[in-house]
Parts: sequence; C-alpha cells; structure tokens
Amino acid sequence: MSLAGRRIVLGVSGGIAAYKAVEVCRRLVDAGAHVAPVLTEGALHFIGRTTFDALASEPAHVSLWDDPHPIPHTHLGQHADLVVVAPATARVLGLYAAGISDDLLTNVLLATRAPVLVAPAMHTEMWEHAAVQDNLATLRRRGVLVVEPEVGRLAGGDVGAGRLAEPSRIVAAAEAALAPQDLAGLKVLVTAGGTREPIDPVRYVTNRSSGKQGYALADEAAARGAQVTLVTTISRPVAAGVEVVPVETAAEMAEAVLGRSDGCDVVVMAAAVADFRPAAIADRKLKKAAGVPEVVLEPTVDILAELGARKRPGQVVVGFAAETERIREHAAAKLAAKRVDLMVANDVSADDSGFEVDTNRALVLDAGGGVEELPLLSKHALAEWIVDRIAASLGEDPHPLA
Repeated sequence: MSLAGRRIVLGVSGGIAAYKAVEVCRRLVDAGAHVAPVLTEGALHFIGRTTFDALASEPAHVSLWDDPHPIPHTHLGQHADLVVVAPATARVLGLYAAGISDDLLTNVLLATRAPVLVAPAMHTEMWEHAAVQDNLATLRRRGVLVVEPEVGRLAGGDVGAGRLAEPSRIVAAAEAALAPQDLAGLKVLVTAGGTREPIDPVRYVTNRSSGKQGYALADEAAARGAQVTLVTTISRPVAAGVEVVPVETAAEMAEAVLGRSDGCDVVVMAAAVADFRPAAIADRKLKKAAGVPEVVLEPTVDILAELGARKRPGQVVVGFAAETERIREHAAAKLAAKRVDLMVANDVSADDSGFEVDTNRALVLDAGGGVEELPLLSKHALAEWIVDRIAASLGEDPHPLA
C-alpha cells in the first residue's frame, strides 16, 4: 500500500470534528504510516494529547516552545512525506493562505515541501463565506489538496454543508496523494455498475452490481496520474478530476465506450453489462390484471468483444468475468474469445466476494497464459493490484497517445 513506511504529519485544529482525527490517525497507522500528530491549542480544548500519544507513532507535538526537538517545525516539515490537516478550521486555512505562522501547525505548513492535504470542517455559514472560499482557491492554486466537507449533521443540531469528510475518505485521499504517478499522461476509460434494460416505463432487467470495483479502479488510476473517464450507470463519490459519463442501458454504454476507446491508452470494462434486453419496450406500465406479459429477449452489443477487435498496438484492454461456477474455465474462454489483455474473474456466488460487498476474490488471466489467484482483498486493494499490472504492461510496450 502507498502509505506503508511513509511519514505523515497529522495536523489537528480546533473544531468539534477534532474527535474524528483520532480515527484518521488510527487508520493511517494501520496502513503502515509513521504518524506524527501536531495539535493546535484549540484542538486541545476538544481532545486530549494523551489519546494521540497512545495511538500515533510518536508523542503529540503541541507547541513550538516545549517540544523535545529544538526546531520542531522545520524538523517535522522537512521529514514529512505528507502533511494532513483534519479538521482544517477557517482560522488555519486563512493563516496558511496568508503565509502567517502563529503556532506549531502553521509553522510546519510553511516549513514543508511535502504535499499538503487539508480536510475543512466548519459550520455551513463559515464554509460558504467568500473569505473561506477565496482562501481555499488560493491554496488550491498552490497545489494544496482539498478533501471537500460533506453535508450532514453539524454541531448544535444544524444540518448542512461543512461536516468533516469521513475518515475513510481522508485516508484514501492521503493514499492517492502518495501514489506513484506511473500513469501520468495516459488516458484511461473505466466502466462501472450494472446496466438497466427497460421492459416498460417502470420496470427493467438488471443485475446486482454496485459499481464499487469500477469506482475503485477509476480512483486508483486517477491517483496515479491518469486522465480518467468513468462511464457508469450509478452515482457514487469519485476522485476529483475524473470525468463521469452517466448511462443506463447497454446500448448507451456501448455508444459511450466505443466512441471514446480509440483515444484511450487503457480500457477497463468493470461494468456488469446485460447480455440480453427486451426486444420491445411497452410504452405504458404493464398491468397485472392483463396477465403475465410475454417478454422476448434479444442480445445486446458485446462491448468487450468489440474493444478486443478494435484494440490497437500498445493499448491495454481489461475485462471482467462475473461467474458462479467453473471460474477458470469460463474466464479462459472469455479471454480468448474477446481477445483482451487481462481477464479478472470473480465468484459472485460467494457471500464475501463480488456484487454489493466491499471485498473481492479474483482469478486473473493474461493473454500470455499467466494465471494468478488472489486472496480475499478489499476492492480498493484489488484495484491497486490491477493498475499495477496495467502499468507494468504499458512499461513493457509503452505507446501512450500524443
């Protein structure tokens, strides 16, 4: 994982969301990072340093004047691989944007050349204030990464924008900030979700795909520098900068994918595309009183086969095979028939793998005859593994588009 062995300064500023920084700290440490917490005086009003002393990789730093190191801000800043500020209050954002250092955390922010990731949290009125947005715009222009706050319950019972992003989002953003940029300059197209084939204006034929694996692949490719287009049937949060193309049916997905694939270096077909669709769509809702309707099915466009037929030298095409039996046999047949580079097969009949859950077991076959059986992995970890393979394939025969 990209956080293993990395030194991360975790800045915690004085907002009620400071309690969530404990979970951010724990997750970073669990991912293998060395975490040095830096707490502002305001943060200490909401959470004690003893908590971070116990959970982080080293005791919490709280002051320029009583730290064990004689110059703590330069020491922390120079040795950091990444600085994360969660929560980042309006005060800290304003001081950072203005280049003012009046405590240890703001000194560290000005003394580091490491990437900086801020996760703002504040009440809605503060978040929407022009000064705060101007400060964020300034920081973004300077290359600071921002994990946008969420809409939800705030202190005092209010509901609105400004709620600190969930710790999982913040840690994922930290991973992305430190990911290798081995796909920089490449164009990657990913598909996600299950297509919906209408029977009438109300009903449709679909499958159980949640789209989680496709979104994880899009996030991973974007984190590693690719220009990513995601063609999807569902709506989920996705990494900043990813172009999202919403579709619904197999025909719409075919049009979106095949119309863009020639301009892409990598195409990953993670979507569960329907093999069949109703040959005729009723123009009004079918009524139960009219009896059981006869639904005649016809095949949909085989997008993966078309991609394999069009594949140009140097382009990498990855297919997915959702199977319930004879996994290797069916995956090998699909790999040969579709003429793609990699086939990722998973057993969707298992409770802990495939549709709707956050984990996957994969059997990966390549066009050269290689087979690798992967253990149970999170879909994020599997996405990282697949992108590693893609990057290696491009490295062996690189033909990025101009």
